[in-house]
Amino acid sequence: MKVVLMGTPDFVVPIFDKIATHHDVMAVFTRAPKPVGRKHIITKSPVQAWAESHGFPVYHKLSEYNFRPDMVFVAAYGAILHDNVLNSAPCINLHPSLLPLYRGASPIRSAIKNGDDESGVCLMQMTDELDAGDILMCRHFNIDIDDTNESVEQKVSKIGTDMIIEYMNAPEKFVPKPQSGKIIYTAKTAVYDEIIDWKKSPLEIHNMVRAYGCGRTKINGIDVKILKTKMKGDKLEILTIQPAGRRPMDWKSFVNGLHGAEIKYGE
Repeated sequence: MKVVLMGTPDFVVPIFDKIATHHDVMAVFTRAPKPVGRKHIITKSPVQAWAESHGFPVYHKLSEYNFRPDMVFVAAYGAILHDNVLNSAPCINLHPSLLPLYRGASPIRSAIKNGDDESGVCLMQMTDELDAGDILMCRHFNIDIDDTNESVEQKVSKIGTDMIIEYMNAPEKFVPKPQSGKIIYTAKTAVYDEIIDWKKSPLEIHNMVRAYGCGRTKINGIDVKILKTKMKGDKLEILTIQPAGRRPMDWKSFVNGLHGAEIKYGE
């Protein structure tokens, strides 16, 4: 089967790699390189790096699409497809939530931040409306209390790989079904989403830290990022912290550096 692949982040790479071992990849569409980190180093997306390592043609603009594949497969691409793509072949999207819950840009982070203990992966037909296509299949999985965005992405990658191979081996077996139920839209995450509100409950803060990978705050006047937490009963325990301009350290080392001063959160 001739396929076009569209995606961007790390967790998509194992899925695309599996597809490429069974099918002919005509082209790969992914996000254009962008500045990353404090030094703003121009960095290719993980999908672009993977595609180039296999010699697949890489494109960044949907206006460049001019293909007639047997199937277009999309996973975390980050753009709405238009008629030049949708009319070229069946377009199938792997979406990391139980649609119609968490349509949009941040379904995994939203599920974790909201404290959901279950999520899923849906394989769906694509339309020109955001994440609104008919569902071909869904698979459920548990979100554990200490799961992070990264660990859930790994679950999605493993489950999604099995799903897409199953579908591509026999697409005629799957009957599309319209989405039904409550619709929740999610937005792209921003730096202000990571700011800790200490008025929230310990569990809400824990969920925020594991969803975004950090929580930004001040402790005793020091700008810090809290990188890892856990719940100890109904209390929040900070495990790893990174003061501004320094490397990550464990909480005990940070507290020792305060020389016995009373700890003041958010100040």
